[in-house]
Amino acid sequence: EAMLAERGIVVSYETVRRWTMKFGPDFARRLKRKAARRDDVWHLDEVVIDIGGEKRWLWRAVDQDGSVLDEIVQKKRDRNAAARLLKRLLKKQGLGPKRIVTDKLGSYSAAKKDVMPATEHRSHKGLNNRAENSHLPIRKREKLMQGFRSWRSLQRFVSIFSAIRNCFVPARQTSSALSRHLHRLRAFAAFQAAAGLNA
Repeated sequence: EAMLAERGIVVSYETVRRWTMKFGPDFARRLKRKAARRDDVWHLDEVVIDIGGEKRWLWRAVDQDGSVLDEIVQKKRDRNAAARLLKRLLKKQGLGPKRIVTDKLGSYSAAKKDVMPATEHRSHKGLNNRAENSHLPIRKREKLMQGFRSWRSLQRFVSIFSAIRNCFVPARQTSSALSRHLHRLRAFAAFQAAAGLNA
């Protein structure tokens, strides 16, 4: 809304929200995901989100570079919920990781035995900071938006937000100013291609 206002175009925040709901999923699908590798490490974590007094769990998986692999909103924090996340990840990625890293929640161990028994599993609170830190951008957006309105809109929002954020936020090892600048140029080119702006 503010960016358009600077260019002399007046729209309400509701219009921007409707554009996001209409065009966002298509943009997210068109943006290329990072190709899965056999030496990937998946960091898994879950965070509670409250909408209208009802609590749900946002389960998230990120890789060793901090890219969000998948997110799913679920009612419970049990073995079945963890297994659902792992199955979705395997389907999306096409192959399993070298290792998964989780906090001490026992649901992960139980689900891993069923879904991917051969994969190494490290369960330690201090090792899982990458997944825990990945919740921060969503928490900031939640605060700016004064909370989410429904569970369906939360699921839709996180899938769009994370796909676009993955495109624009450089990997952890991107440290020099030049590499960050080049990454940003590639990200804008990828987004313009996904949005059909360079046609």
